[in-house]
Amino acid sequence: MSVKTYINFNGNCSEAVNFYAEVFGSEKPQVMLFGDMPSKEGTPLTEKEKNLVLHAEVKIKDSSIMFSDILPGMSLVVGNNISLVINSSDIDEIKVIFNKLKVGGTVVMELQETFWSKCYGFVIDKFGIGWQFSYENK
Repeated sequence: MSVKTYINFNGNCSEAVNFYAEVFGSEKPQVMLFGDMPSKEGTPLTEKEKNLVLHAEVKIKDSSIMFSDILPGMSLVVGNNISLVINSSDIDEIKVIFNKLKVGGTVVMELQETFWSKCYGFVIDKFGIGWQFSYENK
């Protein structure tokens, strides 16, 4: 069994997906738009809605994160109820990714040594997503 994370956005999912793919050096993700769905009677989409992201996935090493925009009329609450944790045995990798994610974001805790990790930090990126980084000594 595996568990994946799904993150919703309010119209800027395409930008976020491309940002994360660049940050993590991932392959360019395939993106499915709402307009790619077979049309159903009673649920017509505007041209703007057709260009929103229905589904995308970014592979980060052995993991993946899935993404979608919400349709107008749905509410999106960006909050602190979820953060993504990156464990790595490469401190240089942690520093590079952390520094890319903090551009336009908010650093909650700079990378530093803690009692549980030789290198730990927490950043909320420009899309409101929390990322925790922790050095994992193998």
